[in-house]
Amino acid sequence: MSSNEQSDWHGMQTPVLFNHHIPLEINSTTIQHIDLNPIESTPKAVANGERVLILTPLRDASEYINKYFDLLSELTYPHGLIDLAFLVGDSTDDTMAVLAAELDRVQKRTDKIPFRSAKIIEKDFGVHHHQDVEDRHSFAAQGPRRKAIGKARNYLLYSALQPEHSWVYWRDVDIVDSPSAILEDFIVHDRDILVPNIWFHRYKDGVDIEGRFDYNSWQESETGLALAASLEKDVILAEGYKEYITGRTYMAKIGDWRENKDEEIPLDGIGGVNILVKADVHRSGINFPSYSFENQAETEGFAKMAKRAGYGVYGLPNYVVWHIDTDEKPGNA
Repeated sequence: MSSNEQSDWHGMQTPVLFNHHIPLEINSTTIQHIDLNPIESTPKAVANGERVLILTPLRDASEYINKYFDLLSELTYPHGLIDLAFLVGDSTDDTMAVLAAELDRVQKRTDKIPFRSAKIIEKDFGVHHHQDVEDRHSFAAQGPRRKAIGKARNYLLYSALQPEHSWVYWRDVDIVDSPSAILEDFIVHDRDILVPNIWFHRYKDGVDIEGRFDYNSWQESETGLALAASLEKDVILAEGYKEYITGRTYMAKIGDWRENKDEEIPLDGIGGVNILVKADVHRSGINFPSYSFENQAETEGFAKMAKRAGYGVYGLPNYVVWHIDTDEKPGNA
């Protein structure tokens, strides 16, 4: 470029064209936009207004429903942030009617007790085993029973989980006592999956033996791994039976409600009485296998699947939730 051309160039102003795009406007009422990016599960859930979904599968549960709602009504997490969902299946008693009546009673209240929403899903799976203790907890019943419960949990989960939910709280109907601040107590731990210890009250000579109920929350052992490796892939292991000795460490056998309730231990299997799950764990495809997954099914399979996917599974051995006393026989945990 010559000196004359350079002088001419510097005397010019280069035009700049800003091509702003007009926003695309979609007016169709059949198209919905869901943005999951703002949905988080944080230790400051109440302050952030994070929604909780409480899920409870039910079968022949009419006698427990009143107590269930008594305890649910005492929860201190803001009820306006809580959605309830139930799956009623294969019941032969009045579970549906009692549930509907209790929900109607609670939701009609004019105080702070009513929940944001409630949903009842009805689905039968053709389950015919009896609900008495001997039948439910016999060794032969465990595989088919756990598969059926896993399927029921999945139907309930996929029917009820909404984009707005940050947390999923699985709660069995036959809990007799639990802290009213259990959601806040669990959420502050900021764990992907968290369970308490499950015990039961039983009085002998006026003294509570503080029975240990849920042996499905455990830490894996070399014996258990070797046993699973020796079995056919379709075999489902069940804890507390002489047929399979796993050598696992059961959370039910450790801990004390008088000690530090925030103490954590890592777990490889969990029970289903009381589980808090970050909703994105479920959204990522971690559910309750209704088949043998690493020789486990339902909640124990769920824990195995979660750990395989890189999620953390933890238990609180000193945080006790009290289950009904089902008069279990020794060896049938």
